Amino acid sequence: MVQKKKESKGETAKKLTEELLELMGVAASIEVAEGAENDALVVDVSSENETGLLIGRHGVTLLSLQAAIGMMLKQKLGEWVRVIVNVGDWRQKEEEHLGGLAEAAAERVKTTGEPQPIYNLTPSQRRIVHLKLSTDPSIATESQGEGEERYLVVKKKG
Repeated sequence: MVQKKKESKGETAKKLTEELLELMGVAASIEVAEGAENDALVVDVSSENETGLLIGRHGVTLLSLQAAIGMMLKQKLGEWVRVIVNVGDWRQKEEEHLGGLAEAAAERVKTTGEPQPIYNLTPSQRRIVHLKLSTDPSIATESQGEGEERYLVVKKKG
Protein backbone atom coordinates (compact mmCIF):
# COMPACT_ATOMS: atom_id res chain seq x y z
CA MET A 1 0.00 0.00 0.00
CA VAL A 2 1.41 3.38 -1.04
CA GLN A 3 1.00 6.07 1.58
CA LYS A 4 0.09 9.52 0.29
CA LYS A 5 2.35 12.32 1.52
CA LYS A 6 0.47 14.79 3.70
CA GLU A 7 0.36 18.30 2.22
CA SER A 8 1.87 21.12 4.24
CA LYS A 9 -0.30 24.09 5.22
CA GLY A 10 1.56 26.16 2.63
CA GLU A 11 0.90 23.67 -0.16
CA THR A 12 -2.77 23.54 0.80
CA ALA A 13 -2.97 27.35 0.86
CA LYS A 14 -1.34 27.56 -2.57
CA LYS A 15 -3.74 25.01 -4.05
CA LEU A 16 -6.81 26.72 -2.57
CA THR A 17 -5.62 30.16 -3.75
CA GLU A 18 -5.05 28.80 -7.26
CA GLU A 19 -8.58 27.32 -7.29
CA LEU A 20 -10.13 30.57 -6.05
CA LEU A 21 -8.29 32.73 -8.58
CA GLU A 22 -9.21 30.30 -11.37
CA LEU A 23 -12.89 30.66 -10.43
CA MET A 24 -12.39 34.45 -10.61
CA GLY A 25 -10.85 34.10 -14.07
CA VAL A 26 -7.53 35.56 -12.92
CA ALA A 27 -4.21 34.26 -14.23
CA ALA A 28 -1.58 34.63 -11.52
CA SER A 29 1.47 32.97 -10.03
CA ILE A 30 1.40 32.17 -6.33
CA GLU A 31 4.20 31.75 -3.79
CA VAL A 32 3.58 30.80 -0.18
CA ALA A 33 6.02 31.34 2.68
CA GLU A 34 5.28 29.40 5.87
CA GLY A 35 6.03 31.02 9.24
CA ALA A 36 7.45 34.07 7.54
CA GLU A 37 5.52 36.70 9.48
CA ASN A 38 4.55 35.85 13.07
CA ASP A 39 3.73 32.22 12.20
CA ALA A 40 1.41 33.31 9.40
CA LEU A 41 1.24 31.90 5.92
CA VAL A 42 2.20 34.69 3.54
CA VAL A 43 0.56 34.19 0.15
CA ASP A 44 2.19 36.32 -2.55
CA VAL A 45 0.10 36.68 -5.70
CA SER A 46 1.67 38.04 -8.89
CA SER A 47 -0.49 38.94 -11.86
CA GLU A 48 0.52 40.99 -14.87
CA ASN A 49 -2.89 42.48 -15.63
CA GLU A 50 -5.15 41.91 -12.64
CA THR A 51 -3.45 43.61 -9.69
CA GLY A 52 -6.06 46.38 -9.45
CA LEU A 53 -8.89 43.84 -9.52
CA LEU A 54 -7.22 41.71 -6.83
CA ILE A 55 -6.41 44.64 -4.53
CA GLY A 56 -9.62 46.65 -4.94
CA ARG A 57 -10.25 50.11 -3.56
CA HIS A 58 -8.22 50.65 -0.36
CA GLY A 59 -7.35 46.94 -0.34
CA VAL A 60 -10.93 45.80 0.32
CA THR A 61 -10.84 43.00 -2.26
CA LEU A 62 -7.44 41.88 -1.00
CA LEU A 63 -8.77 41.67 2.57
CA SER A 64 -11.78 39.71 1.33
CA LEU A 65 -9.51 37.26 -0.53
CA GLN A 66 -7.46 36.90 2.63
CA ALA A 67 -10.58 36.16 4.70
CA ALA A 68 -11.91 33.67 2.12
CA ILE A 69 -8.60 31.81 1.91
CA GLY A 70 -8.41 31.72 5.71
CA MET A 71 -11.91 30.23 5.94
CA MET A 72 -11.18 27.71 3.18
CA LEU A 73 -8.06 26.61 5.06
CA LYS A 74 -10.08 26.26 8.27
CA GLN A 75 -12.54 23.97 6.46
CA LYS A 76 -9.75 21.93 4.85
CA LEU A 77 -7.36 21.68 7.82
CA GLY A 78 -9.78 21.83 10.75
CA GLU A 79 -7.84 24.63 12.43
CA TRP A 80 -7.44 28.37 12.03
CA VAL A 81 -4.28 29.45 10.28
CA ARG A 82 -3.27 33.11 10.08
CA VAL A 83 -3.02 34.08 6.41
CA ILE A 84 -1.58 37.25 4.91
CA VAL A 85 -2.27 37.77 1.20
CA ASN A 86 -0.11 40.21 -0.72
CA VAL A 87 -0.55 41.31 -4.32
CA GLY A 88 2.49 42.96 -5.89
CA ASP A 89 4.02 45.33 -3.34
CA TRP A 90 0.70 46.58 -1.95
CA ARG A 91 1.36 45.39 1.63
CA GLN A 92 4.76 47.09 1.77
CA LYS A 93 3.25 50.36 0.51
CA GLU A 94 0.40 50.04 3.00
CA GLU A 95 2.83 49.44 5.88
CA GLU A 96 4.90 52.47 4.82
CA HIS A 97 1.75 54.62 4.71
CA LEU A 98 0.59 53.39 8.13
CA GLY A 99 4.09 53.88 9.55
CA GLY A 100 4.01 57.51 8.39
CA LEU A 101 0.54 57.97 9.89
CA ALA A 102 1.73 56.45 13.19
CA GLU A 103 4.83 58.64 13.34
CA ALA A 104 2.84 61.80 12.56
CA ALA A 105 0.35 60.98 15.35
CA ALA A 106 3.22 60.28 17.78
CA GLU A 107 4.85 63.63 16.92
CA ARG A 108 1.54 65.46 17.52
CA VAL A 109 1.25 63.72 20.91
CA LYS A 110 4.80 64.76 21.84
CA THR A 111 4.18 68.34 20.71
CA THR A 112 0.70 68.91 22.13
CA GLY A 113 0.55 66.34 24.94
CA GLU A 114 -2.97 65.48 23.74
CA PRO A 115 -4.00 61.91 22.80
CA GLN A 116 -4.46 61.45 19.05
CA PRO A 117 -7.21 59.12 17.80
CA ILE A 118 -6.82 57.33 14.47
CA TYR A 119 -10.13 56.20 12.98
CA ASN A 120 -11.18 53.86 10.16
CA LEU A 121 -8.45 51.26 10.54
CA THR A 122 -9.00 47.54 10.10
CA PRO A 123 -7.78 45.25 12.91
CA SER A 124 -4.65 44.38 10.91
CA GLN A 125 -3.93 48.07 10.27
CA ARG A 126 -4.32 48.88 13.98
CA ARG A 127 -1.89 46.04 14.72
CA ILE A 128 0.70 47.53 12.34
CA VAL A 129 0.41 50.95 14.06
CA HIS A 130 0.65 49.33 17.53
CA LEU A 131 3.80 47.45 16.49
CA LYS A 132 5.35 50.49 14.78
CA LEU A 133 4.98 52.68 17.88
CA SER A 134 5.80 49.96 20.44
CA THR A 135 9.51 50.80 20.13
CA ASP A 136 8.99 54.42 21.22
CA PRO A 137 9.48 54.54 25.02
CA SER A 138 7.46 57.75 25.42
CA ILE A 139 4.38 56.65 23.43
CA ALA A 140 1.57 54.21 24.23
CA THR A 141 -1.20 52.97 21.96
CA GLU A 142 -4.53 51.37 22.73
CA SER A 143 -7.62 50.36 20.80
CA GLN A 144 -10.91 51.73 22.09
CA GLY A 145 -14.54 51.24 21.14
CA GLU A 146 -16.35 48.13 19.95
CA GLY A 147 -16.94 46.43 16.61
CA GLU A 148 -17.08 48.74 13.61
CA GLU A 149 -16.60 51.76 15.91
CA ARG A 150 -13.20 50.54 17.18
CA TYR A 151 -10.34 53.03 16.78
CA LEU A 152 -6.76 53.48 17.92
CA VAL A 153 -5.50 56.12 20.35
CA VAL A 154 -1.88 57.27 20.43
CA LYS A 155 -0.93 58.93 23.73
CA LYS A 156 1.94 59.69 26.10
CA LYS A 157 3.07 56.75 28.17
CA GLY A 158 2.33 56.92 31.86
